[in-house]
Amino acid sequence: MRHRAALLLLGIGLLSIFFGFAAGIATAQDETPTPTPEVTQTPEEEPASDAYCLLCHTKPDQVWHLPGGETLSVTIDPQVLAGSVHGESSPEGALACADCHPNFRYPHPPTTARTTREFRLERYAVCRNCHEDQYTRAQDSVHGAFLRAGRLEAAVCVDCHGGHDIQPPDEPRQRISLTCGRCHGAIFEEYRLSVHGSALLDEGNPDVPTCIDCHGVHDIQNPTTTLFRVRSPELCANCHANDELMGKYDISTHVFDTYLSDFHGSTVTLFEQEAPDVVTNKAVCYDCHGVHNIKAVEAGTDTAIRENLLTTCQQCHPGATADFSNAWLGHYPATMESQPVLFLANRLYDVLIPVVIAVLVILIGSELIRRIRQRQSG
Repeated sequence: MRHRAALLLLGIGLLSIFFGFAAGIATAQDETPTPTPEVTQTPEEEPASDAYCLLCHTKPDQVWHLPGGETLSVTIDPQVLAGSVHGESSPEGALACADCHPNFRYPHPPTTARTTREFRLERYAVCRNCHEDQYTRAQDSVHGAFLRAGRLEAAVCVDCHGGHDIQPPDEPRQRISLTCGRCHGAIFEEYRLSVHGSALLDEGNPDVPTCIDCHGVHDIQNPTTTLFRVRSPELCANCHANDELMGKYDISTHVFDTYLSDFHGSTVTLFEQEAPDVVTNKAVCYDCHGVHNIKAVEAGTDTAIRENLLTTCQQCHPGATADFSNAWLGHYPATMESQPVLFLANRLYDVLIPVVIAVLVILIGSELIRRIRQRQSG
């Protein structure tokens, strides 16, 4: 009986040891951290190749319907793209589609643009990636100021240069003014009929000013400001004070020199130097000759020739009579043929003034010598 009880206790003990050992193993297994599966890093997506983009965008009649109801053609002619300044002939090498349209794999990322204009305004800033200086100056221009004021029609890069078909902006040179004429149509028509515009557009003359010669390129400023007005003679001087350039067309630079020496020019010069932001009503070049509609003197329609001068003067001097305008000698120096009395008077002064100065120098010198001798003898 005792023997059987001892065997029973031994069996219970062995079972306890067995189950305890099994529980310890299970607990150890539960506490062992579960291995974390390796995360496969997806390499950065390669930009879309031109071939990938052109698979769709060379198909004819590809049209994008914008939420505002407008449509935009998205069909691209590879030949036009290759022939642009960003194409195969570019010295820096051709740009790829992804350079201007990053992250544009299909399906394309959504856009908030509702109209074609809004889409252009969303996308044109990409030009800054390569053309930082030009982009910054454009933002500081009158166009940039209008955009910030909510005038969404103000020109941005693609309005002047195009998108996929960008060409050199000054080849041929007429392209400059034709580009500005897309927005400034009324002004362009005046310029086209002017002495400058007809020479450029009809004759291809490379010496006459285009829009950007007077207004600048990317940093165009507001031409209606006081500062622009008082500095406008400097714009005219770029050509009309250039002896070599004016000599090609038998135009005297006295036109500009005499303006600076007369009452109008000297006063405007003083304002430009001392108070450029103060309004002055003194005439500048374009008050008499016009702005975009300047006519050739030979045509007889120029507002500053003698026949039309009185009407021009009366714009600022309403009570002026014929004697008022006839008293002005013009932009050319007096000659024996044009103003003989004034010419002879000027020649007299040319001789008389040096003689008077010489006599005064002799008198003063002789007086000094006399006084020195008196002191020495005294």
